[in-house]
Amino acid sequence: MHITARSDYAIRAMLVIALSDPAPVKSETMAQAQEIPASFLRGILTDLRRADLVFAQRGHEGGFTLTRPPVDISVGDVLRAVAGELTSVRGLPTGDVAYFGEAVRLRAVWLNIETSITAIVDTVSLAALLSPVAEAGRRRRA
Repeated sequence: MHITARSDYAIRAMLVIALSDPAPVKSETMAQAQEIPASFLRGILTDLRRADLVFAQRGHEGGFTLTRPPVDISVGDVLRAVAGELTSVRGLPTGDVAYFGEAVRLRAVWLNIETSITAIVDTVSLAALLSPVAEAGRRRRA
């Protein structure tokens, strides 16, 4: 699995939004907080909105909020929103690849890799990634 800058930035932006939940976060705030190019972030936020992971509110008090609680949004949800399939072979979805002869068992290897990746990214939520950060923030405010 190759983690692109787009995927990395998307998860980092979602973490900024999740940490602020339920208050909206402006794209400029996310870009500055995570050192993400603002123009690149706009496209990512569009993909996240189309995937129904974030809601965009316009206006002075606007910004981006999550459409679901952080515990209900997985890393896999975010990756699929901005990158599509988690794994591919020669540009094809892993399940669509066929092999013959000596290589016939190779498909099972790729499918096992896909299953392993899915098992990890679909079980790690934004809330889980923020647990220590959110706890430290609560202690500082108290």
